[in-house]
Amino acid sequence: MSGAGVGSGYTGADTPHFLPGQMPLGEVSDRVLTVPVDFARYRRAWWALFIFSCLLLGLFIASAVVVVWKGVGVFGNNDPVFWGFPILNYMWWLGIGHAGTFISAMLLLLNRPWRNSLNRMAELMTLMAVVCAGIYPILHLGRPWLFYWSAPYPNTMELWPQFKSPTSWDFFAVLGYLFVSLIFIYIGAIPDFASARDHARKRRYKIFYGLLALGWRGASSHWAHWRRAYRFIALLAIPLVFAVSSGYSFLLDLSPETGWHSTVFPPYFVAGAIFSGFALVIIIALGLRRFFGWQLLITVKHLDVLGVLLLASGWMTAYGYFADTFIAFYSGKEHEITMTMARLTGPMAWSWWTAIFFNLVCLQALWWPQVRRNGKALLAIAVGVLIGMWCERWMLIIVPATHDYLTATWQGYSPTFWDWSLFIGTFGLFLVPFSLFMRLLPMVSTFEVKEALHRYRGEADD
Repeated sequence: MSGAGVGSGYTGADTPHFLPGQMPLGEVSDRVLTVPVDFARYRRAWWALFIFSCLLLGLFIASAVVVVWKGVGVFGNNDPVFWGFPILNYMWWLGIGHAGTFISAMLLLLNRPWRNSLNRMAELMTLMAVVCAGIYPILHLGRPWLFYWSAPYPNTMELWPQFKSPTSWDFFAVLGYLFVSLIFIYIGAIPDFASARDHARKRRYKIFYGLLALGWRGASSHWAHWRRAYRFIALLAIPLVFAVSSGYSFLLDLSPETGWHSTVFPPYFVAGAIFSGFALVIIIALGLRRFFGWQLLITVKHLDVLGVLLLASGWMTAYGYFADTFIAFYSGKEHEITMTMARLTGPMAWSWWTAIFFNLVCLQALWWPQVRRNGKALLAIAVGVLIGMWCERWMLIIVPATHDYLTATWQGYSPTFWDWSLFIGTFGLFLVPFSLFMRLLPMVSTFEVKEALHRYRGEADD
């Protein structure tokens, strides 16, 4: 299924760098679509990953049960640190999910050819990261079984949510972003579901993928409707990336807490979200490249471009660090300066300097193409970025809360065992569905890769 006429994003001379130049068109489908329908060669490695993921998921479920049974008192939150690990990790996971939509939607509209091998895994990453983020506000409520009170639903008591409350913002932001991301990934995968249906040899796989394909037969009318729907959802998804990131920055902006009400926060949070998301995309791309042997589908050029984007978004995030710090001293407000000095030299200064080290210092190695194209070096930098962004969230959320206006309430913060176990368990919440997607769904958009190959070879023949 070559997908002729879909307009997948071929843009000319730079395309061959991103394409498996000597690979026949049919082999693209064989390399990708035989993974879900004939998984025998990957079974042992996949089961090892799946069992490990299930153990982490079990830890998450046990921790969530303890939180529900005993209440949020098992968290390390105190007075004045009302927002501890739950909100910190909520913002970290939600930020990670943004790069997937950005890569797929923005680059679809810009017709960049290198997205073809990465968009599916990036979209799945978004979906799982948003789920991991969305579970935190629910558990942080204290009565998670009443989370639906945040929704403006008709009821006989005429009770409506408090729209000034961050709880309502979380509800609309997470649910809206999750819904649009789900629709976006499903519409984009319909042609590949049809290809998987046609490649399947067992009846149960034919039925499964046939239902997902919605009767797709590759007619010109199918492609026309698909293209319009796919681009429409992309146009809808891009503003959500900025709206959701800016929205949860307003959770801090609109608070009177020192160190939170900064005008640089909305663009700072958008840049940081895309920055951390690119890091996880790199990790997943390198993992799938090694796991499935897709060196011809996820090429060195892909790694190079991802490294450039990681470097660029890292510098935008670094601007937020320096602008926030400069404005604190420039304001001349004594309490603002005291809190900033606590970030730089206080007991929790490790969070600031760790973020600077991983998100700025180590990142400068990406100026060299040899580093960007080296899988091990790029992986180490990407893992460091995720660590640095987590430390940044600690620095932004925890440190100001420990230095309230009333100095008599100043005290430290220490997460408990259940804080850590719930956070570690969310990686299982991410990996279990993701590993199932690896097993059941095409992880590379084969029809878009084949379309770009078809057009390039047709022009080369001319």
